[in-house]
Amino acid sequence: MNHPFAIFDMDGTLVDSMPYWHRLGAEYLVSQGIAPPHDLSARLETMTLMEAADYFISELGVAFGKEDIMRQLNDMIEGHYRRDIPLKPHAKAYLQALHKQGVRMCVATASSEELCQSCFARLGILPYFARIYSCETLGIGKHSPQIFLQAARDFGAAPLQIAVYEDALYAAKTAKQAGFYVVGVYDESAQARQQELKQTCDVYIRSFAELL
Repeated sequence: MNHPFAIFDMDGTLVDSMPYWHRLGAEYLVSQGIAPPHDLSARLETMTLMEAADYFISELGVAFGKEDIMRQLNDMIEGHYRRDIPLKPHAKAYLQALHKQGVRMCVATASSEELCQSCFARLGILPYFARIYSCETLGIGKHSPQIFLQAARDFGAAPLQIAVYEDALYAAKTAKQAGFYVVGVYDESAQARQQELKQTCDVYIRSFAELL
């Protein structure tokens, strides 16, 4: 890459966290002594956390209120970020290579800043990033380009000078429409949208090894 600046997404781009999210409902039910239904993943796929809590109570007999269940689910997934969610293959080597080239890097994530810091510190990649931008902190998601534009302003750079790395199609489209150079990163969780991601991005990779 010949861009002096880079913005990386976290989930599905740098860390392989999506399988943990997909297993979260079943993991939670087992912790409550309840056998997960065979179609649990399909049922939860389109639910918000609150809707999932409602379903656990009304259909599966979980003996907690919605707020308690949501807190417990959040605590459970946060534990994975702090303990065992891994980097995607070759991600660290690629970050090291960019750092040696003098590329200035930051993170733009839908997760909380504190959780990202904790996860990246454990994985040994936190020092590579000048800053972490969280949609949670900004109060706006990646359907808006605000998080990318804020990073560009802080870098003192134009969007075309910045490579944005994303696995999510909607976020890649947002960055591309705002004038950024976009690198699409394969993630199994978005398998069905890979062709459209390829068409949207300037570069598409299945692994960071392709860029080393």
